[in-house]
Amino acid sequence: MRYDLVIFDNDGVLVDSEPLSNRILAEYLTELGHPTTYEESIRDYMGAAVHRIHDLVMERSGEPLPDDFDDTFHARVFTAFRRELEPVAGVVDVLEKLSADGVPHCVASSGSHERIRIALRTTGLYERFNDGAIFSAQDVGRGKPAPDLFLHAAASMGVSADRCAVVEDSPLGVQAARAAGMDVYGFTAMTPPARLSSATALFADMGRLPELLM
Repeated sequence: MRYDLVIFDNDGVLVDSEPLSNRILAEYLTELGHPTTYEESIRDYMGAAVHRIHDLVMERSGEPLPDDFDDTFHARVFTAFRRELEPVAGVVDVLEKLSADGVPHCVASSGSHERIRIALRTTGLYERFNDGAIFSAQDVGRGKPAPDLFLHAAASMGVSADRCAVVEDSPLGVQAARAAGMDVYGFTAMTPPARLSSATALFADMGRLPELLM
């Protein structure tokens, strides 16, 4: 393995949460008077921290979202997670391979710590990461596409940025990893390859990841 640390995004990379959360987000924004399709939600918000939703809605409509938006949105998402969420196909084998090879790995997600942990526990992946290897945009001042989260994760794990590989499925995440000076592998299961074209390499089958990291 040519890397000293593999940093995984959570939503869409470890857990198959993007279809659930973006469906709920599109429905909720539409309910609030900001018509949004599922496809638009994927395009505009996938991989972003929740403040981006507030920022874009304000920019486009001139109206703030309700004060309880975050709490209501997260409650709906967490209910769906507990009922339907599954790990991304093939990711368990990838994590087992990394562990067997002694390669440190961690999670760095735009989601809140609560969201990350609910997702990992629901899918049975939590035991594969200790609390010291779970990082959220809540830990830094700026979320993706700023590099802060990935740099924070690397520093906390004691690894220099140029020895890290990031696994991402969103343009914002790829941009953040590049800005951090890290190699980044773009997972295209849900994202058109052209939107991740600046990644080090692209892959659509999670089973291919170990060979790309070698």
